[in-house]
Amino acid sequence: MKEGALVSSIVLTEGAAKKVAALKASESNDSLMLRLYITGGGCSGFSYGFKFDESINDDDTQITKDGVIMLIDSLSIQYLEGSTVDYKESLMGSQFVVENPNATTTCGCGSSFSV
Repeated sequence: MKEGALVSSIVLTEGAAKKVAALKASESNDSLMLRLYITGGGCSGFSYGFKFDESINDDDTQITKDGVIMLIDSLSIQYLEGSTVDYKESLMGSQFVVENPNATTTCGCGSSFSV
C-alpha cells in the first residue's frame, strides 16, 4: 500500500462513503473496499470502473472516509489526481461519479474521458 501526496488530493465524498457502507452492510462483509480503476475504452478513450475488493495490493493507494476504504492502483492514480468521487441519484438512475480535473474531454454519460 502506497501512501503519499496523491492520497490527500483525491476526495471520497461523504455521500459516496455512505453508499459504500450501505452496500457493504447489504453484502454482510465488512472487509469489502471500493476499488476505482481506469481502463482503456469508452467513446473518449478511458473509462472509470468501480468494483468491490477484499485485498490491498502493494501498489495500491488507500483513501479512507468515515471508515470506508477506497483503493486505486498505481497505473490508474496518475489519471485521477485532484479528482472527487461522489455518489449521485437522479431520475435517470444512481451511480458513483468521478469529477476529474485532468479530463480534457468527457462523454455525455460521464463514464468515459480523455486526457
